[in-house]
Amino acid sequence: MYPQLPPGFRFGMSTSAYQIEGTAGLSPSIWDTFAARPGTIRHGEDARVAIDHVNRYAEDVRHIAEAGTHDYRFSFSWPRVLSGGIDFYDRLVDALLEAGVRPVPTLYHWDLPQSLEDAGGWMNRDTAHRLADYAGTLVVRLGDRVRDWITMNEMNVHTLYGYALTDHAPARGLGLEALPAAHHQLLAHGLAVQVLRTHGAATVGVANQHFPVRPASDDPEDLMAAGLFEQLTNWTFSDPILRGEYPNELIAAGIGTSGAQLDRDLELIKARLDFYGVNYYEPTMIEAPKAGKDYSGVLEVDIPDGMPFSPVPVKSDERTDFGWAIVPAGLTEILVALKDRYPHLPPVIITENGASFHDPAPDVDGRVRDEQRISYLDAHLRAVAAVAESVDVRGYYVWSALDNFEWAAGYDERFGLVHVDKSDLRRTRKDSWYWYKEVIAAQRRS
Repeated sequence: MYPQLPPGFRFGMSTSAYQIEGTAGLSPSIWDTFAARPGTIRHGEDARVAIDHVNRYAEDVRHIAEAGTHDYRFSFSWPRVLSGGIDFYDRLVDALLEAGVRPVPTLYHWDLPQSLEDAGGWMNRDTAHRLADYAGTLVVRLGDRVRDWITMNEMNVHTLYGYALTDHAPARGLGLEALPAAHHQLLAHGLAVQVLRTHGAATVGVANQHFPVRPASDDPEDLMAAGLFEQLTNWTFSDPILRGEYPNELIAAGIGTSGAQLDRDLELIKARLDFYGVNYYEPTMIEAPKAGKDYSGVLEVDIPDGMPFSPVPVKSDERTDFGWAIVPAGLTEILVALKDRYPHLPPVIITENGASFHDPAPDVDGRVRDEQRISYLDAHLRAVAAVAESVDVRGYYVWSALDNFEWAAGYDERFGLVHVDKSDLRRTRKDSWYWYKEVIAAQRRS
């Protein structure tokens, strides 16, 4: 009845600090600055309150724990730590451990302090060293209770949307000249691994978004465009970590670091990992740009004119309410591709997978009926199970534990297993929460 995963498989839920905690009273991050600009966030919304997790964390931990969840992946707010709010994470970690849930925190999930952005942000090499200092602060304070750490989240999305384009903070719009931001995030990862291990971290990993990139046709120009997009968005962020090199000379030349310094950087970046996190949502289809063709609205963000690739809609019978194609086989495909590309791939955890559906408010029976999400999650868990004999996948974390602030899309997009009312922030477990609880229980019985 339920997907069957290997013995010892760990089920989790994921969130990020900026999307749930609330930022009132903190020093600003790049997302606070971005949200303050007119027209950047749908409906002009912001995350000053978000879903007030910072005050409601005890209730949220109960929702997470009572589902039988093994692991909770959250992120630290760098501005909160700089503002003297590290005590909150003491309380959160203690609450999770008391509830029998393993904390799996991520150091960085896009909320760069604005003060660091003013000094150059991820285009500035020094930011990587500032992240290492921040990692040291956290592991010294929490390392006696937190054993499992993730360094960075979706460096490819952060670089593409925020530095190459202008759809996310900090909205630099640098195009291919954003590649130094990619390298400096990778360097931050490597430095953080070193710091975490020095202070006794038991396991260390990273969370990269991956997706199959398919050419729109067999035309050589489409094949070339898709190949370049794949290298930029997938392999630029995994080859240095898992191979110690960039995928091609064009990308290596664009990162702004070369020679002996690059060699030293790559030695840090390719440090041994205990697990490799894969975030998956949908495949991408790419063609060579066609003159006069309108490509707007194909992806969540628009690739501007002048780039050597353009997206076309992925063929899919089903889509989420966010417009994303539902292709569970793409998760199997990317896991196989990763294993083929990296024969020594560390054990994998699916660190994010989920879907936004515009769920209704609780009905008269107090239920939030989200059958589409159940179908989505079931199909993707089966996609993981289908490859379990060939790829060492150790866990699966649903995005997301709770409805939250979905970046530039505001609060319309609901990914959570727990419904959050926009008006009073009341939490209600959705049918998918109860389904997930049964999946975990069935796995324990098998």
